[in-house]
Amino acid sequence: MTAGVRDQPRGADRPRPRPGAHLGLVGWLTALALLAGIGYRLWLVAHATPPTNSDEATMGLAALHIARGEGFPVWFYGQQYMGTLEAYLAAPVFAVAGPSLVGLRLPTLALYALFLLLAWRLTLRLTGDRWFGLLVVVLLALGADRVVKNQLIAGGGYPEMNAVGVALALLAVDLAAGRPGWRLARWAAWGFLAGLLLWVDPLVLPYVVATGAVLVGFRHRELRGRTGAFVGAAVLLGAAPLLAHSLLTGRNPVSAVLAAGGADDSAGWTDRLHGGLLVGPPLGMGFCGPGSCATWQLWWAYALPVLLVVAAGTAWRTLRRPPAPAGSDEVSPRVTGAVRLALVLAAVATLVAYTVSSSSGLTPAESSRYLSTLLIAVPALLWPVWALARSRPGATAARPIALVVLAAALLTAAYATAQAARTTSANRSDEARHAELVAALRHLGVRQVRAGYWTCNRLTFATAEEVVCAVVDDDLRPGFDRYPAYRREVAAAAAPAWVAPAGSPLAARLDGRLGAGPDALDLVAVDGWRIYLPRA
Repeated sequence: MTAGVRDQPRGADRPRPRPGAHLGLVGWLTALALLAGIGYRLWLVAHATPPTNSDEATMGLAALHIARGEGFPVWFYGQQYMGTLEAYLAAPVFAVAGPSLVGLRLPTLALYALFLLLAWRLTLRLTGDRWFGLLVVVLLALGADRVVKNQLIAGGGYPEMNAVGVALALLAVDLAAGRPGWRLARWAAWGFLAGLLLWVDPLVLPYVVATGAVLVGFRHRELRGRTGAFVGAAVLLGAAPLLAHSLLTGRNPVSAVLAAGGADDSAGWTDRLHGGLLVGPPLGMGFCGPGSCATWQLWWAYALPVLLVVAAGTAWRTLRRPPAPAGSDEVSPRVTGAVRLALVLAAVATLVAYTVSSSSGLTPAESSRYLSTLLIAVPALLWPVWALARSRPGATAARPIALVVLAAALLTAAYATAQAARTTSANRSDEARHAELVAALRHLGVRQVRAGYWTCNRLTFATAEEVVCAVVDDDLRPGFDRYPAYRREVAAAAAPAWVAPAGSPLAARLDGRLGAGPDALDLVAVDGWRIYLPRA
């Protein structure tokens, strides 16, 4: 398959067009695909999809505190890693329009739009092929369940990683190619974004290292002296929240990240390989339905290693080409090859790191979110396949295979997108039931409650802290409160209520306290929920 890649699509070696040039029909189609991807996600947000949870509500509460000037958290409440950038982005929205789930997700929607636009620009800079740019945009505009969860839920890190990761690669192309104008500004932007990602979420570290290696390889002389010091200062500025907190508290965020990734847990290698290499890539890259993969949807897991090898080989061969003539407007093939190779190697590092972690074996479906950054490498991953598909008929025996791979990728992702879209009705119903719960608590005058983890912060955020909740487990023992002030307030209340989803183990336990007795409870039933009021 690799040998046939020499037959590049006609015009692939001509000077690269600038992304802003007149694009004709393909330009209109690309704009339509961009708008469709953004519009589809806006429609999902309006229909309470993906469904929210208490982790997202925790970020919303942080944004609420920032908007009110009551606190400026560095980390996601209850842990010492994962920066709160999403809370700071949502805080101005809350200050103007008040707290809401839609307001919390508007910045994540904007980050997705930025990711899609930058991915298109990066594709043109790396390949110069406008039709391939359209293909990349269409594929990234589709959105299966796991993909839109990563892109829209403000749960920490995932919505911003891909946008910033693609920006790093795009900056690396321009800087390594020696593009004139605004050199220091571009260096500063790369450094600041690299540092910012170290604070937000270290999952994108392979892309920081890979694009940084490209810059060192091509511009090591320029990095000596003032420019290098400037980049270093920008990195420190971007990572300032992480560094300042670590210096003030003496806590190491790396150990917290390793613990969260399952470093203290054990999973068998069979489970790790199954979750990391078979289930993870199709789920994490948008080829599966909500929460699971049908057997036929797993084809991507078998194709991905081949695509990575082919993409790495063709990028390496491009890297070994002679430099472009002096004064040429074309981006040097060596630069585009190096950046493509960097993206592929970063994707491999991401896949390997996830596979060796216990998370891939213990919770493969949910933990596939750790592979969301693989989407950054899509332009480099699919370019050799596209080159084969557009080669002359009969030029290579691999051409039909390439056409099948591209068609299968689009059709599988489209089917998975349709599966995700069908969940909107159930999600809207769930959100309506939760709104009815909030209204009932306000009507009853309840201000302090005890509930399970996945109920508490969601309820507190939905009421803008009018109702404060402390976490309990199914045996009514204290649970994990991400914001301890809520537990203290509930503990000080005279008679806090209890809230539980209908049919849950917690509801069954509380049902045993209905009737007579010194600690008896009265029940108020709401569609999907049960409110237990102390009889006293």
